[in-house]
Order: sequence, then C-alpha cells, then structure tokens
Amino acid sequence: MLRAFGRDPNDPGLMKTPERVAKAWEEMLGGYLLDPKDVLSTAFPAEGYDEMITLANIPFISVCEHHLLPFSGHGTISYIPSAQKVVGISKLARLLDCYARRLQIQERLTAQIAMAMHEYLHPCGLGVHLEATHLCMVCRGVRKPGAVMKTTKLMGVFLEKPETREEFFLQLQLNRG
Repeated sequence: MLRAFGRDPNDPGLMKTPERVAKAWEEMLGGYLLDPKDVLSTAFPAEGYDEMITLANIPFISVCEHHLLPFSGHGTISYIPSAQKVVGISKLARLLDCYARRLQIQERLTAQIAMAMHEYLHPCGLGVHLEATHLCMVCRGVRKPGAVMKTTKLMGVFLEKPETREEFFLQLQLNRG
C-alpha cells in the first residue's frame, strides 16, 4: 500500500509501519477470538430481582466491512433477567466488544449482541441500542461529519409490552444527559 501511494517503505519513518499496521488490525479484529458464550458465562443468582438492568454509554469502536474504516460510538444494553440469573455488568461491555471488534455493519452488530444475550441468558426481555459516527460517512462519499446512526433491537417483553418498551426508551433519554 505504501508503494501504491509512491512512498518508500524503507524511509526511516515508515520502516516499522507494516508491523504497526498488522498489530493494529490484530487488535481491532480481536473479537473473532472471543466466544460470546464465554463472555456471558459469569452469572449470579438473580435472587428474585426482576426489574430492568441497564448498562448505558458503553463506548465502542468497530470497523466497517464495506470500507475498512472505523465507526465509533456508544451502546446501551438493558435486560430483565429471568428468575434464574443476572450477568456481571462488565460482561455486557465485553459482549459489545466481542462483536464490535470484528468487520461489521452496525445493524448486524446490534442484532448479534441481542441474540447472544437471548441465547445464553434467557432474559424475559432485552433491548440493545447503538449510536455511532461512521468514518466512511465523514471523510469520503457524502462527507457528513456529525451524522449519527442509531440502531435498536428489542426482544421479549421489550417488544411485546408497550410500557416496558417505553421504560427502555426513557432510559436512553435519561442517559444522554
């Protein structure tokens, strides 16, 4: 790539660039080495807790699979546990990273988080909301800095019960301030 842009890879400032780029990509795409089942394996007895649990403003960075450019933002993950278990809150952030650190589109990223929560925790309901700025929208193509893409996936009572859905969206509004 350096040669394609007329640069000499033997220039002092560029000599280690291929190694640095390889290491950066290894880190940015490290989610392929993570198993969501392992991420969500640390669970605790719910001890009768059956209200909404929300972890908000979880920062993330992912890479657009169409342009190999980053997109970044924050996510909110909410769920109502089943009677059996709740998950350690750090695991929610790790789950977001597990999928964000892969070549992605935001819509799929949102759905993958929700599906993993559903499959491994069996909550009564859940909601995942991501907001991100895509560098492919900022520095190329339409060039629209400040544009924010928002995606949401609801399951269970979050989808079926209007009052639960309303509580989730109220949480999103409250967490913006």
